[in-house]
Amino acid sequence: MTSKNYILAYYQHIKDGTATVGTWIELWYEYIVQGLERGAFFFDAKKAAAAIVFIENFCRHHEGEKAPGKIKLEEWQKAFVSVVFGIVDADRRRQFREVVLVLGRKNGKTLLAAAIAAFCAFCDGEYGGRVYMAAPKLQQATLCYEAFYQMVSKEALLAARARKRRTDVYIEENNTTVAPLAFSEKKSDGLNISLGICDEIASWSGPQGLRFYEVLKSSQGSRKQALLLSISTAGYIYDGIYDELMKRSTRVLMGDSRESRLAPFLYTIDDVTKWNDINELRKSNPNLGVSVPVDYMLEEIAIAEGSISKKNEFLAKYCNVQTNSATAWLSRETVKKASGKPLRLEDWSDHYAVIGIDLSRTTDLTAAVCMIEKDGELYVFAQFFMPGATLEDAQARDGVPYNVYVQRGLVTLSGDNFVDYRQVFDWCRALIEQYRIYPLVVGYDRYSAQYLIQDLEAYGYKTDSVYQGYNLSGVIKEFEGLIKDGRVHIGDNDLLAIHLLNVALKYDGMTERVKMEKTAKADHIDGAAALIDAMTVRQKWYGELGGRLKNEE
Repeated sequence: MTSKNYILAYYQHIKDGTATVGTWIELWYEYIVQGLERGAFFFDAKKAAAAIVFIENFCRHHEGEKAPGKIKLEEWQKAFVSVVFGIVDADRRRQFREVVLVLGRKNGKTLLAAAIAAFCAFCDGEYGGRVYMAAPKLQQATLCYEAFYQMVSKEALLAARARKRRTDVYIEENNTTVAPLAFSEKKSDGLNISLGICDEIASWSGPQGLRFYEVLKSSQGSRKQALLLSISTAGYIYDGIYDELMKRSTRVLMGDSRESRLAPFLYTIDDVTKWNDINELRKSNPNLGVSVPVDYMLEEIAIAEGSISKKNEFLAKYCNVQTNSATAWLSRETVKKASGKPLRLEDWSDHYAVIGIDLSRTTDLTAAVCMIEKDGELYVFAQFFMPGATLEDAQARDGVPYNVYVQRGLVTLSGDNFVDYRQVFDWCRALIEQYRIYPLVVGYDRYSAQYLIQDLEAYGYKTDSVYQGYNLSGVIKEFEGLIKDGRVHIGDNDLLAIHLLNVALKYDGMTERVKMEKTAKADHIDGAAALIDAMTVRQKWYGELGGRLKNEE
């Protein structure tokens, strides 16, 4: 039995450029290799080899010119199988219980999923296995199920042990069943799934798809090493399970998640402007030149170049770029680089600045940011305000120690049940009267309380409303470049750091622009929104005010 570690082999080829992959895949295999080095989990060579050997010796192509020949796995597929089955926890059980595989069209997703289903059905070592291929409609779910059945029926040793019944395939010796499953929350209760294959999750409709996924996931609770495998290209359903898994996955890859059971394999291109570059497309199509002929891809590119609708389809299905998709924005390392020693307003007397204000709702968190430029570096001071009576509830709800931030002076308890915006005004006024810092423009979201804006204008502040949408794409990209270059400093403001890490960027494939949104519905990004408000007016008025905003001697 082979004992080669295909994880390390693939990782080495990624690093030396032999294997062309995108950023997400490189980050994922770095995560795996570093996790093995520090003992976060372990590699069981026998378990990895067992799955690879089974697939290559007992699983066959069920259609196309290679049928009914045996499957020959490519290196990326062997690495994938090795991670899924060979990476184990301290109890020697599978480390990863949720696996997300995003691949371009015709890269063998269904074939690989069917082979994994066969391995789990016959060799997973669990009596009473329940394997389901799930999709919105039975016709879609049947695609993977039929691939599995054809695979089994073409291999004598497997066919002799399996019996096809009206609605499933039954393996008597280990009391295991394999069946297709369409959306039905009621029928899914009590399934006790050992392996669930979620086919083309990008097509799972919003709330219904989210609920169905959670039903499938919760049905695995009594299994010791259950597996939920989601396979898909990108698609056109927004705010569904695909978006949810992409947000969770990219947070794991950015180092901003405590999840340890999710394994994301996201084969996507990096540069959308190179969507028609065959070398860039290798990142989202690891089987390019194998199951995806290069000539075929070039013809698809030519078609897409002549039609906007075809281009959007190409972006989704071959580049895995979903129009209006959202992924995590800044990595923990990037935000950590911006953090450091405390910043004190009193050290910045006689400097010019800009202010950003994000008021959100009066019953929730409000943020104000003062931004000062010096020697090409940006120094950010953020102050948060929240109703005093909601402190304990907010701590329990958000899991954030707001009481500590109150003690440190980062959060001001303002009013009882509603934020008193007069205290936001007082903070802005104190910049001038107490600290001798001179904000030249105040950027505020257009939903701000108008009486606060009127008070600021009456005091003498120049104000400018900011609409937080795709129109701020250029501002967001400028800030991203600055913070990644280490030119943004937020001091020891942990709460602002949390808000930056909570931001996802939603991408519009039609315009190739981005806007900010929360990575999860319960997350707060008020501090980040206020910061971008400040960046917006800084960028807008820099031509007129740049001489003073630079604070040059």
